[in-house]
Amino acid sequence: MASKATSDKLDRARVDRFTRTVMRDNAAVFFGAMTYLGSRLEIFESMAGQGPMTAARLAERSGVNERYLREWLGAMVAAGYVELDEKTGEYHLPGEHAMVLADRDSPLYMAGLLRMTVPLMKMVPQLEEVFRSGGGIATADYPAEFFEARDMESRPRYMYHLVRKWLPQMPLIHERLQKGCRVIDIGCGGGYALISMASAYPSSKFTGSDLHDLSIEKARSNAAEAGLAELLEFAIADGVPDELGKFDLVTTFDVVHDSPDPDALLRSIREGLTEGGIYLMVELNASSRVEDNISDWGKMLYSLSTMFCMTTSLADGGAGIGALMGEDTARELAYQAGFRSFEKLPLDDEYFAFYQLKA
Repeated sequence: MASKATSDKLDRARVDRFTRTVMRDNAAVFFGAMTYLGSRLEIFESMAGQGPMTAARLAERSGVNERYLREWLGAMVAAGYVELDEKTGEYHLPGEHAMVLADRDSPLYMAGLLRMTVPLMKMVPQLEEVFRSGGGIATADYPAEFFEARDMESRPRYMYHLVRKWLPQMPLIHERLQKGCRVIDIGCGGGYALISMASAYPSSKFTGSDLHDLSIEKARSNAAEAGLAELLEFAIADGVPDELGKFDLVTTFDVVHDSPDPDALLRSIREGLTEGGIYLMVELNASSRVEDNISDWGKMLYSLSTMFCMTTSLADGGAGIGALMGEDTARELAYQAGFRSFEKLPLDDEYFAFYQLKA
């Protein structure tokens, strides 16, 4: 506790500002549980496109208890997610909010992010232990619900932005895909990037690999649902498996920073490329310098990295690079692995950076 002499020297306005910051951040933590419930219980979906309705009517539509729902609605109104008509007592989810919270086919759908919060918070007791002892938390220790949420979060990004926005701005890669080439996506997760590319570039052949067996199982299921089961090949593997031969294009989407051994991963990728082949590395758009990441984006990424990306890498005795590895680290890893060229592609994207590497 600060002495009176010390407290007399404090900037009271700064103390007040920081108090409000702490309150705001903790309000967001508690509110995250409410948005998680709104998504899991499909309350947002029950409100979408329905116009204003009473809490009683919404309880009937959503199948949840009205008393809990009214308290939940209070949180939603306070946060600006839901509108309240003070005269009628009716609640309304604006269409602009519904496309983010309730429309699975919207390119801006963010339910996956909402559903990550609670599964990750379940890991905090284990995280406290490794904070004290070092080491990390194994990927296998995380609940299946977390990977389902990650899969849900990645779907809009790859089903919409990848082939409609990103790849057409990469002339060399776009042309090769159109003409037909062999492609492998490493760390493919639920396979949405592959499904999207296979649909857009039917002349190319696509393979996905991932160390996480549940992700490969989900990828196969997603491919079958999309009617592409016969066109997509999946393997439980790290890097480019030797038995699959060489590829004209290798992709990783938000993967390298998670790798226990990024140097070995990139060497495997380089060795798995055909002559003149290309490696597309997509990573989070952040800097390796803390002072360059002072923002809500940086705050979220450092937190997610601590709770998953960094600790799972350390659990395998890995480098523990963390989510915010930045262009400098990516370039260093590329040249260490023997790539002869590294280019940051000039795509204007707030959240992701795109690097084109050649062996």
